Amino acid sequence: MSYEIEQFRASARAVIEREITPYINEWETQGSFDAHALFAKLAEHGWLGLGYSAEIGGEDAPLEYQMALADELARHNIASVSLAINVQMHMATPSLARYGSRELQEKYLRPAIEGRHVAAIAVTEPEAGSDVAALSTHAVRDGDDWVINGAKIFITNGAQADWFCMLVRTSNEGGYRGMSQIIVPSDTPGFEVVRKLEKLGHRASDTVELRLENARVPVSNTIGEIGRGFQQQMQQFVIERLSACFGTVGACEWALEKTREYLRTRATFGAPLATRQYPAFQLTELAAQVELLRALNEKMCRMLEGGEDITREATVGKLVAGRLMREVADLCVQLHGGMGYMEENWTARFLRDARLSSIGGGADEVMLQVLARADGLAV
Repeated sequence: MSYEIEQFRASARAVIEREITPYINEWETQGSFDAHALFAKLAEHGWLGLGYSAEIGGEDAPLEYQMALADELARHNIASVSLAINVQMHMATPSLARYGSRELQEKYLRPAIEGRHVAAIAVTEPEAGSDVAALSTHAVRDGDDWVINGAKIFITNGAQADWFCMLVRTSNEGGYRGMSQIIVPSDTPGFEVVRKLEKLGHRASDTVELRLENARVPVSNTIGEIGRGFQQQMQQFVIERLSACFGTVGACEWALEKTREYLRTRATFGAPLATRQYPAFQLTELAAQVELLRALNEKMCRMLEGGEDITREATVGKLVAGRLMREVADLCVQLHGGMGYMEENWTARFLRDARLSSIGGGADEVMLQVLARADGLAV
């Protein structure tokens, strides 16, 4: 990496160690953190608008800076807070930045970049998870307004979000057709946060279920073209999956190095565990896989900056990253033995948080389906 990016990493590390790591245990225990307060601090350093145009308050930074930030965030065992930041940067705002009107960008994107608004993405429904084409939340046009009815679930940042980038049906066409992305402010009458969900991991990140009953928002809140929401959301998913690949490298490298340090000091049967071929080879093999994922990340950066489509690469990366994250987390617990199973050790939170990697942002099975179809297989 260039000297400038290394300086950026060092600056990001200092912010994380000052603003997040001293409080993460408290936030995990209480099940939330003040996203408005934290995001305002992060915005002072330009994080939330790294990849966005300076015209709308962003930094116009090359993609490598986003990769460096995601990598650094992943090295502190703060996955729940990192997820919330990732939603703001790479899940709720990309479509708005790419397809939204200037009026919408000024009203919603600029405050998100400046840390004044917390944003969330609302796609998943109780009966439509990875099968986005099956979603049933619908909007009916009434004059200059959309009237929205339906439900969403597993919505990260949902308890604190000022607005949601929501995918809904805006016509009676079935399947992938007739959907639109609409900005739904959280203070919209008829919109309700039904409940906060208790999760296995990412405990400091608030995740909720939403309900909309005749919630009325202006048609002008539609992002991009009416009826093209599914296609726009698929592009937004590509950025989300790319960011997951970025973070996986940092998290895995950090966890493997922490485990190597433990093996050097933990003696069994008269010698350090690091001298045992089996654990040493297992760690080394996983480290090699992490290196390959890093190379793919760098390739995707080059492709995107060159204007190329990275849908296949991001899908491959997301599949590999999810499985790799789980394998690394499980091995780290195993090699720490009984201490690895204790909540007082870093491995417990790391294992819990790692499990989401093969579910969120598109389950492994969906990634396989996308790739199989791209290869001409009928599945």
